[in-house]
Amino acid sequence: MSFGQFLSILRARWWVALLVFVLTVAAALGFSLVLPKQYSAAASVLVDFKPDPITVAFYGGVTPPAYMATQVDVIKSDRVALRVVRNLKLAESPQFRQQWQEATDGQGSFEQWLIEAFQRNLDVLPSRESSVITVGYRARDPRIAAALANAFAQAYIETSLELRVDPARSYAGFFDQRAKEAREALEKAQSRLSAFQRDNGIIASDERLDVENARLNELSSQLVVMQAISAESTSRERQATSAQADRIADVLNNPVVAGLKADVSRLDAQLQGLSARLGDAHPQVIEVRANLAELRAKLEAETRRVTSGVGVTNTINRQREAQIRSELESQRAKVLRMKAVRDEGAVIQRDVENAQRAYDAIVARQNQTSLESQSTQSNVNLLTQASAPIEPSSPRILLNVMLAAIVGTFLGLLAALGLELVDRRVRSIDDVVAALDLPVLGVMPRPGARSRAGRGQMALAPPRAAAALPQPGRGD
Repeated sequence: MSFGQFLSILRARWWVALLVFVLTVAAALGFSLVLPKQYSAAASVLVDFKPDPITVAFYGGVTPPAYMATQVDVIKSDRVALRVVRNLKLAESPQFRQQWQEATDGQGSFEQWLIEAFQRNLDVLPSRESSVITVGYRARDPRIAAALANAFAQAYIETSLELRVDPARSYAGFFDQRAKEAREALEKAQSRLSAFQRDNGIIASDERLDVENARLNELSSQLVVMQAISAESTSRERQATSAQADRIADVLNNPVVAGLKADVSRLDAQLQGLSARLGDAHPQVIEVRANLAELRAKLEAETRRVTSGVGVTNTINRQREAQIRSELESQRAKVLRMKAVRDEGAVIQRDVENAQRAYDAIVARQNQTSLESQSTQSNVNLLTQASAPIEPSSPRILLNVMLAAIVGTFLGLLAALGLELVDRRVRSIDDVVAALDLPVLGVMPRPGARSRAGRGQMALAPPRAAAALPQPGRGD
């Protein structure tokens, strides 16, 4: 179908399109006038979103869309609607109860029916770039619309506070019990530490261990010194028991021995002089020889006494060395025992410290949840209250008429084309050619048309006829 054929159909069937258009617009206008008027009221709330230190790295200071979507779902939830019903005491209204009886014949829950009825007229619109949520409500009475919009906003604020406080109260009870258990564990650990310190006589384990370590080091130093002294005395004793006992320092430095040696030397010289002068048988020589022998006996006795003293000194030194070594071993064992006790005490001390840290953390969390459970401030604040609207929000007569005009135009065109398909008629030269499949030889002027117009149409006919006739020389 060409555009000219389409226009010819519209010129012939214009009354059908116009009738459909008028009927559509009239129906939309009448329906808009018949529909009851609806009034919309809106209240807005501000959601104070404060992310924790972890999520702030991802979202910064901007409210995440998921959080705002969650708040929208909370407003639309049955819990908020139920709070509206209970705050306004709508369950006690005989009018609503009668409507419930007529709608459900008393089947189901009355409060649930009210909740579903209110949710159908509730509109919640979150802002795209802010933390403001608009809570709107549609009703036939503007005052009821405003009252329910404000009621939903207030119920949402109270519910958001409950959603924060109720878990905190549950956590407070939980942490209270955990705090008691942690305190009992701390007391038990402290009792174990006290008993351990009392049983082992520990007052300040680190200071006492330092003292014992110093004593151990001192005994080690004394043992080294005593070992050197004992080695020296042992060497002196060996020399004293040998044939060179008279050459040891103790003998040489002994004044008695030195005096006896001087006397022996003097008498020996005297004996040699007397023997040379008087002879060996002289009584005076015999007397001097007897005195010299006596002095030598005394010298040997004194030398033996001195060398025996060296042996006694060596014995004493060895005994002192053994004693210091025994004390050193005992001190070493004592230090090792103290270290073992200190390690065991350190384990118990760490248990006490861990129990203390756990108790402090639980008490801090308990105090925090206790404060949160007593909070009366919500993170949602009422920004603007809804007021009773003056103009109805629906039906929108002008908008409905405009939409009906567009739809009516489209339906009118479809009706005209449909009627033309049912009752097809020839309305142009193209229709004749398409219907008869024959060439057009000429076009008759319309009755009453001017001769100039007729000549113009006759002038157009031959080209059409020539175009439709068979061409010579092609066997047609």
